[in-house]
Amino acid sequence: MKKISVIFILPDLETGGAERIVTTIANHLSRDRFEPKILLLRKQGGYLNLLKKDIEVIDINTERIRHSLKPILREIYRRKPDIVFSGFGEVNAYLSLFIKLFPKTKFIARETNVVTQHVTRKEIKFFYNFYNNYHKIIAQSDDMMKDLTRNFGIKPGKVVKINNPVDFDFIDERMRTSVRPESFRYNCKNVVAIGNLSARKGFDNLLKVFSRLKNENVLLHILGDGQDREILHQMKDFLGLKNVIFHGRQENPYQFLKYADLFILSSRYEGFPNVLLEAGACGTYSLANNCPGGINEIIQHHINGEIADINNHEDFSQAVMNILHKTYDKDAIKDAIKSRFSKNIILDRYEKVLMDLMTKF
Repeated sequence: MKKISVIFILPDLETGGAERIVTTIANHLSRDRFEPKILLLRKQGGYLNLLKKDIEVIDINTERIRHSLKPILREIYRRKPDIVFSGFGEVNAYLSLFIKLFPKTKFIARETNVVTQHVTRKEIKFFYNFYNNYHKIIAQSDDMMKDLTRNFGIKPGKVVKINNPVDFDFIDERMRTSVRPESFRYNCKNVVAIGNLSARKGFDNLLKVFSRLKNENVLLHILGDGQDREILHQMKDFLGLKNVIFHGRQENPYQFLKYADLFILSSRYEGFPNVLLEAGACGTYSLANNCPGGINEIIQHHINGEIADINNHEDFSQAVMNILHKTYDKDAIKDAIKSRFSKNIILDRYEKVLMDLMTKF
């Protein structure tokens, strides 16, 4: 049987959520059925080292997404793949205009966020008028699925919900080689938050929460970098938060998650947060802000975490302390994630969508 050729499109393989998911999918697709390739605007990023050797990386060496369309279309025309899988919102938007130029190729868009929350530029929102050109659109959560069908006129039959996969083998391997971070104190509780330092991730609210915990024996460790780094550092100093440590981007965040007493997701909105899944895969209990993006699909109340409103800084700080005074079953936390989101379960769903595309259209 001829293998189905699939080209995945991403800007790069930096250590972000979309990049992690596409890497996992490409690595673990059945090689009996599929021949995966990854097209990158820029051949860079930490996940390049995680790609299996049989995956061809196509580098079009373009800095800006809007300048990438011609080389992307040229590669599709030249290689004539069976399926093009675009895994990044802005690329998806631009590409939707040109799908009909390739009648023999099937196109899939994987959305990365709840669009009405995330997309602010009018010209990008305009392209969603052409989203029905895609043969399938993958939404990661119910929130994302409803947003696409209700607010952008996407036909319900076009959208399929597939949650993000968790690669337990990869995470377990990283945890096996992990030692307790030197910055984790034994005489206090260590809380971890991870994400890009941008307004979307809500770290400003998290700092306000921890300004109410100055006198508690609790340390907050924030992992990540981004455009709001200086603002957040200044805010930390202004609030006098000696109990907050910024660690920057970490190659092995699982070292922090493994030994954390609590993980906090402070985001204003999400798509389907990988870091919340991965905290659970490390056996770490979570407290998440009540925001759009599949949070309530991941959190099983009092098993692997809880949900609260971070905008109420006082109540959220009390929720932090209530959790830190209890103990939780690490195996039950891991099982709550593994039973629903392990890579084998999710990859089966992706493979079914890919196979159905080739037989039904």
